[in-house]
Formats: sequence, C-alpha cells, structure tokens
Amino acid sequence: MLLKNKKTAIIGGGPAGLTLARLLQQNGADVTVYERDQDPQARIWGGTLDLHKGSGQEAMKKAGLLDSYYTLALPMGIIMTDEKGETLFTKQATPKNQYDNPEINRNVLRNMLLESLTSNTVIWDRKCTGLEALDGKWLLHFENGIQETADLVIGANGGMSQVRSYLTNIQVEDTGTMIIQGDIPQPETECPEFYQLCSGKRLMAAYEGNLLVANPNNNGMLTYGVIFKRPEEWSVHNESYFQDTSLIRTFLLERFSDWDDGFKNLFRSTFSFSCLPTRKFPLDQPWNDNRPLPITLIGDAAHLMPPFAGQGVNTGLLDALILSEKLTNASYDSLETAITSYETEMFIYAREAQLASNTNEIEMRQPDFSFKQLIH
Repeated sequence: MLLKNKKTAIIGGGPAGLTLARLLQQNGADVTVYERDQDPQARIWGGTLDLHKGSGQEAMKKAGLLDSYYTLALPMGIIMTDEKGETLFTKQATPKNQYDNPEINRNVLRNMLLESLTSNTVIWDRKCTGLEALDGKWLLHFENGIQETADLVIGANGGMSQVRSYLTNIQVEDTGTMIIQGDIPQPETECPEFYQLCSGKRLMAAYEGNLLVANPNNNGMLTYGVIFKRPEEWSVHNESYFQDTSLIRTFLLERFSDWDDGFKNLFRSTFSFSCLPTRKFPLDQPWNDNRPLPITLIGDAAHLMPPFAGQGVNTGLLDALILSEKLTNASYDSLETAITSYETEMFIYAREAQLASNTNEIEMRQPDFSFKQLIH
C-alpha cells in the first residue's frame, strides 16, 4: 500500500476529513486529524445535513456507518408555503422514502464519525498556520509554536482554507448572496405559530427575492435561514452588520413586512443571529503540478460552493471516498499519481455540483421567484 510506513495529516475535522480518516484507518493507514476547535463539544454552526444516495451515503456505506447514520438521522417531509403561510405543496416522510436523504444534526454526525476512529486520531485545538517542505517531509506549523511532521497532507479545513495556497493562487469569490441564520431553542413555546406551521417538516417559502428555509427539528432547536441578494449598502467586510442583533432583526422585519405575522414572530423570537455571505472557490484552472511533496484538498477546501443544491457536504464525502480508494489502490506507483487521478475525477463532478448550486442561487434570488412556478 502507498501509505505503508507513512504518516498522513488531515487538516480539519469536518465531515469530509473525519470520513477520510475512517476510510484510511480501515486500510491500516497511520492518520492524524488536526482540528482547530477546542474540543469535541464545540458547537458546529449551521443547519442539518442530508446525505445523498450515490455520494454521501455511499461514503458512509464504505465506512461501515450507513446503518448508524440511518439510526441517528431524521426522515423529514417538506412543506412549501407562500408569504402568507398558505400551503402550496407538501411531501410526507414515508417508510418508502425514509432512507432517501434523512436529516442529521452536524454535531451528531461529528460524534458518530469520531466514535468510529481509533483513540487519539483527532488532535484538538490545533489551528494550522503554515506548511514547510523539510528533509523529504512536511513540517506542519500550528499556533503556539507547535510543530508536527507528515509524509502526506490533506487540506480539509473549510472554504477559507490556508492549505489551499500551497496548491493554487486562485482566490475564493463572493457570490453576492447573504444568509442570515437563526436558532430558537424550545420552538414549541417560543414561536408556537410557526412551529405548528412546519408540522414537523422542513419549511420553504419564497417571495420577492426572499427565501426562507426552516427545520423545526435540529437536535431540539428550530433552525432557519433567510437567503437574499446582498444589499449594495452591506459591505462584506463590515462586521457591524453581522453582529448587531437588533439591527438584523429590524432589517428582517422591514424586509418581510408583507409576510404573515407567523414569520415576523419567528424573527422576534430569535435572540441571536449568524450572518454570512456565500462564497465559491472556482475550479476554472488545474492546481499546481510542482508540489514539493504529496498534498491535496477535499471538501470545501477543494470546491467551496453555495448551499443551494445540497451538494456541499455530499461532494466532500465523495472526495473522501474516491481519494481513499486511490491512496489504497495498489495499481498506483506513487502518492503523486494517485492524487492526480483523484483530482482529475474530482474536478469533473465538483464542477457539476457547483454549476447546479450556482444555477439555483441565481434563480431563487430573483424578485419574481416563487415555489408556485415549480409546482405549476
């Protein structure tokens, strides 16, 4: 095996990085994951994830974790409404479709993956600050002056990955869309009208360039996202827009002034918001071939995309599956050739996923977009 007597360092303990570690350990590889979070209890921002057949679920199956995923995930229906809360379309969760793409909380998924790894695989509180090729190995630099070595480095540390700079000079691009997320604990009592409207399903509503997506069952919380084209006066770098809760609440109430009171009460019941622009990392050009030592990227580090086709995490898990197969395939004569084969495939399916996401993003933020168009 190519990884025999070699040490693999995975930078980042998200779904893709942990899944890759699991798949490599199944083949006897020496793998360490370096994660910047303080500990496993650190809460992961974001809504639930749904793993797709043919990508995310296929990776779970190869990792021997598909049944665990089905046990921990929640099959959910979908309800689409207009701005007045009138139902346009409903899809029920049934025994027939319950395994199609059930929703799982991000922290629950992380814990499931962590429990599948050998002890001490993940080193916490390790933010990578740089890499250096030294004496035939990678020297990894972390905050507080800590250093480690590895024969192979895999960047799995998210859309703003610093590891990416060792493969390409291409920069992340802002797509012009904003997402405001709110979390409401105990939604049955804090926003009962909206909670009842969801009826246990994921709710989606759109009107005049505003899209709202809500999940009433995110590990005990109701999590929602409001998606819209960023106003011109909002600077991506102006942190005051993203941290002032009263400013964001006022903005949402004004923007949703024509919506039913159930939606407005949702915003009034939210005491903290997360606000961020959406970005993508284009795959227009191949990465550098003159790498001093074996290194590659997976997940958002490799192909950051807006979350409007449900492809982000699934593409990352597909990366983990394919890269692990390449690295443990005896037909490759070197780590470099295995990595090249992986990247050739990844560029193709990741571009397709990005295109689907970009297309949906442009369509959904149009002023005349409505779910009525999709239904009729």
